[in-house]
Amino acid sequence: MTREEYGQAYQKGFNLTVRFLVSRGLPYDAAQETAQAAWAKGWERLGQLRDPSMVLTWMNSIALNIHRSYIRREPLLQALPELSSPPKINLAAIDVRRILKTCKHNDRMVLQRHYLEGFKVQEIAQQQGWTETAVRIRLLRARRAVGKRLGRRVPEAKPQLHTRPAASVPAEAAA
Repeated sequence: MTREEYGQAYQKGFNLTVRFLVSRGLPYDAAQETAQAAWAKGWERLGQLRDPSMVLTWMNSIALNIHRSYIRREPLLQALPELSSPPKINLAAIDVRRILKTCKHNDRMVLQRHYLEGFKVQEIAQQQGWTETAVRIRLLRARRAVGKRLGRRVPEAKPQLHTRPAASVPAEAAA
């Protein structure tokens, strides 16, 4: 292919290469730059073109390879949109993590498997080689221990209201 023929192919094929790159997901400006780089590279390596009738296919493959090498070299940066509301913090997850940190190893394992992972008492017993009763007792003790460590008191019996004797009631209130 002569240089004049390549120039004519450039005039006919440049916009087609840009459209090809846009169809592959590139923004229009980036597609134009990549197509320009591809056609310049094709000009430099014109001696490698075997079939002059395939110049557009050759250029598109060069352009696509340029784009792929750019993607591999550059990390993909994307602008984050402005958030209209602050992110919601999962307070329950923080509480669970704090609670589990206060537990002994076996208590933590039993609580986590039963309440977080959804294992049944029977399944935990089989996994650990314990009896079901032992797992139930460990769950009960672990819950109580966590309650004590976190300052939650066991409800006590309500004190009974004391009534004052009738003699101590003022005379005006009795009338």
